Amino acid sequence: MLIGALLPVVACSGGGDATPDPTRPTTSTSAVPTTRSQSTSTAAAPSSTANETTSPPTAVPADAELNDAVRAAVAAGGDGCDPLDTRHCYLPFPSDAATVADHTTATGLRVALPDTGAPRNSSGVPIDVAEWNRNDGFSPSSTILTSIPDLDAEESNLPSWTDIEGSLDADTPVVIVDLETGERVPLWAELEQRIDAPGDGLLVIHPAISLPEGHRFAVALRGLSTTGGEEVRAGPVFRSYRDRLRTDIRSVDDRRIEMERMFAGLAEAGIQRENLVLAWTFTVASTDSITRRVVHARDATLAELGDRAPAFAVTTVTDAPEPGIGRLVEGTFTVPNWLIGDGTAGNRFQYSVDTARDPDALPVVNGTVEAPFACMIPAAVLDGGRPARLVQYGHGLLGSHLEIDAGNIVDMGNEHRAIYCATKWAGMSEDDVGNAVASLQDMSNFPTMSDRMQQGMINQIVLGRLMLAAGGLAATPAFTRPDGSPLADADPGLVYDGNSQGAIMGLALAALSPDIDRAALGVIGINYSILLPRSVDFDDYDTIFRPAYPDPVDRLLIISMIQMLWDRGEGAGYVQHVTTDPLKDEPTDVLLHVAFGDWQVSELSAYIAARTMGVPVHRPITRRSREVDPGWGLPSLDVERDRSALVIWDSGSDPIPIEDVPPRTSRDPHGDPRSDIDVRRQKAAFLFDGELIDICNGQACRAEAG
Repeated sequence: MLIGALLPVVACSGGGDATPDPTRPTTSTSAVPTTRSQSTSTAAAPSSTANETTSPPTAVPADAELNDAVRAAVAAGGDGCDPLDTRHCYLPFPSDAATVADHTTATGLRVALPDTGAPRNSSGVPIDVAEWNRNDGFSPSSTILTSIPDLDAEESNLPSWTDIEGSLDADTPVVIVDLETGERVPLWAELEQRIDAPGDGLLVIHPAISLPEGHRFAVALRGLSTTGGEEVRAGPVFRSYRDRLRTDIRSVDDRRIEMERMFAGLAEAGIQRENLVLAWTFTVASTDSITRRVVHARDATLAELGDRAPAFAVTTVTDAPEPGIGRLVEGTFTVPNWLIGDGTAGNRFQYSVDTARDPDALPVVNGTVEAPFACMIPAAVLDGGRPARLVQYGHGLLGSHLEIDAGNIVDMGNEHRAIYCATKWAGMSEDDVGNAVASLQDMSNFPTMSDRMQQGMINQIVLGRLMLAAGGLAATPAFTRPDGSPLADADPGLVYDGNSQGAIMGLALAALSPDIDRAALGVIGINYSILLPRSVDFDDYDTIFRPAYPDPVDRLLIISMIQMLWDRGEGAGYVQHVTTDPLKDEPTDVLLHVAFGDWQVSELSAYIAARTMGVPVHRPITRRSREVDPGWGLPSLDVERDRSALVIWDSGSDPIPIEDVPPRTSRDPHGDPRSDIDVRRQKAAFLFDGELIDICNGQACRAEAG
């Protein structure tokens, strides 16, 4: 994490207890972790003062009118709901109000979303939040939601993604503070565009970085205006905390100590309580909470394999199936099955215990599964010359391993002597389309997607071992010439190339696979909670999602909620462990390619990934960018020094909209970078030689329109 280098420290951390006070008679608790290095990924151990009872701060009794208003707000939500925002039980989201103290977790908390407040589908079925409640915090890529009635976004001067630096101004109306470090978090905020009734839109806040794991944050709002030109005023519950007005509602006053700690942390960051209209805290899940299942499965799988290749079978060898392809090799390989049943779509992790009683339980092996693979041997390699490099490939959205016959992959293989092999991304392949549709109709099913995505990571890691190990693919007749000479050279190691979904999930694979040294990630993004509303790819799925969950507030909450589970299987949950703080012996170098104006994967999410990893950007960036300072927060690329890079490729498409809607004007440039011969030349130099080259000659980078 390079947030400390990226942002100015506006105040020192304010100390405080490391864990919630377990003596408080309430289910709504929070924690202020002890100050520690930002490179540490989990919260500090509980302090010796954790069991000390703290007296509530001095407060004067509220008048009868305020007391009645607070009582009404509490009654409006029901048990377990947060009365700070009565629009929906789960608002504001995420919030430490939806946690309980748990000394067994790295953060000292356990998520406790109330069952009764969960979004319901059109059949009246609430989401079963049991899997969410296993987490010890919320997503580091949280989309933050709250309701401010009749909010005027323009008059409130909400910080835009076009000027991220402006979100750190002293008077900005939307603030996020890391309560461990005292640092302000760069962000942008917008009014939701999909709620039609005037004044009903939700305020949506996007951190412009992946938030440090295990840290606690305060969200603070001030200086907002209504569409009628009036100043937004605090609600009764928040006013009682802000103005130190004691009520006779125990559940409200039991939270007062937590809120005072928050106000103290905000004050140290220069944010005074008197000006606030709403503020609350939330805690980000620890590294362990996000990654422990797949890391456990990876380590056990590789320990069982040792130096051996997994069992496999070559089932089909087809010579010259298409122009440019010398040979297509297909088959299956054996992988431990960590899912119930036969491991197909719709199956959850297999556990030997009840996870409701043991939320930190780890999955266990349930036999094996046969995963498919396909390898594309280019015609230029089959015809003779030196052995080819091995590249593991990741396919696109809900696609197939047979995507290796795509024109850009075939061209890359022939131009740079590379053999590409792929398997399906279990959890997000063509086999999972039906289960994705089922999840859109009942989000209680979504954990099946998250678990199978993690099984997909294990499949990918085992494929990499199959490509490298002695006795693996390279030793088969399909990978040798008639004279016995090898077609593939496994000695230089394994590299990864993926586009779109293959880049989103490939970022996670880059963090997890011990065999991948470098990864080229084309049209990269992270964080589906940002990607979905800004992608034309979601159009078809939204026609299923909307009637299943007709309440637009529910839909917004669901997209933010499921990121907590999506983190376990996509790049957003691993971005802090790629170039630094690795989950394996060594970090991975990455080359990130972005299509300017992309209709499918928003470039905003690529910037978030690059800022989080500290990856430098090629400058100059196209002058057509809407940003005040394109690539703000990123160092400029030095090809002689840097090992990773972000490159923005402009093929002439319109800039993306400022609003959180998909681009739909001019043309979609999503496939342009990978189809450009110069882009492939830069990618090959990086993957095969470990070199970053400036093929743009010091100018903004342009790709040919496909």
